[in-house]
Amino acid sequence: GYGGATAAKYVRKFSNYTADVTLIEPNQNFISCPLSNLVIGGSKKMEDITVSYEGLRKNHGVTLVKDSVVAIDVAKKQVKLAGGASLFYDRLIVSPGIDLNYESLPGMKSQAAQDSILHAWKAGPQTVALRKQLESMKDGGTFAISIPLAPYRCPPGPYERACQVADYFQKHKPKSKVLILDANDDVTSKGKLFKLAWSRRYEGKVEYRPKHNLTDVDVKGKKLKFEFNDDIKADVLNVLPPMRAGGIAVKTGLANMNGRWCEVDFLTFESKVAPNVHVLGDSIQIAPGMPKSGHMANQHGKTCAAAVVAILSGNEVSQMPVYNNTCYSFVSATDVVHVASVHVYDAAKRTMVTVPGSGGVSPAANPLEAEYANAWARNIWADMLV
Repeated sequence: GYGGATAAKYVRKFSNYTADVTLIEPNQNFISCPLSNLVIGGSKKMEDITVSYEGLRKNHGVTLVKDSVVAIDVAKKQVKLAGGASLFYDRLIVSPGIDLNYESLPGMKSQAAQDSILHAWKAGPQTVALRKQLESMKDGGTFAISIPLAPYRCPPGPYERACQVADYFQKHKPKSKVLILDANDDVTSKGKLFKLAWSRRYEGKVEYRPKHNLTDVDVKGKKLKFEFNDDIKADVLNVLPPMRAGGIAVKTGLANMNGRWCEVDFLTFESKVAPNVHVLGDSIQIAPGMPKSGHMANQHGKTCAAAVVAILSGNEVSQMPVYNNTCYSFVSATDVVHVASVHVYDAAKRTMVTVPGSGGVSPAANPLEAEYANAWARNIWADMLV
């Protein structure tokens, strides 16, 4: 993904192509979560958000292994692959992404339930399946999206998805409605801009309800059950359960923060519990104000790559990392808003802090930022994979 592929490429680049890098990835192609909501809304196709990993091999000499890691032996510096092979390492970079945690939702624990009530929070088959559910829904039906308590992958993502579905309904199913059921007290990112879109662009078509903490799902009855609110029935349910670090991080003990997120040293991204193992992206215990985003994972990848090369070559690791984050959200097929921030390392606090006055949000949704958003995607995919 955004963290691991970036790290693989930049360890090669920063080492002047002297370090041997192996990328273990089960998929042939990278599929981007950013912009995947546009596939659900109908303005993009899956091929628009899909890029091959082959550029890393051809252009940068990264060894590609199409497999997944099932065990990490920290003492032996060895990983075991699902296919049965084992690989040794000097430094291991793990970018496991997120997994969906259905433990608090009894009705969603079976695979059949998860295949019926989708999350589509990992871009791929579920993205297409959710789009098909919307296409099959009758005009006059209701789409309900349930949002977990933060932190979760991509804070503005659920609200962008609601906009994309509303945009599709407005054009093709004008009697239909979008219901946003948020466990948080309010919209977690770009709140004013999203609420403006819902009230003006999609007047009467989008309803936002905060403080709706989901406790269970009646899959057959298509009902959402909440801690303090009445059950809600809808024609298409999109349930985003609580999230945690990807399975390998939990299984190997890297997710040492409440068994959920991975604690790291922000100068190197080395795990606080596993020496010589570095962890990136959405799986880490984030610093204050640092979102779980693809752009941020790309920054993690570069910082980690520079640190790993410095360590392997006996040089000092930079003590002043600076990250930026930019996140674009499509409130329609053509109009976009952004949020941006800059983060620096605070040596006293040993964490990243937001630079006061840096970044900000769009004054209003506009079509120019749609051009910026598409250019951002092309550029960051090239930065990672070409």
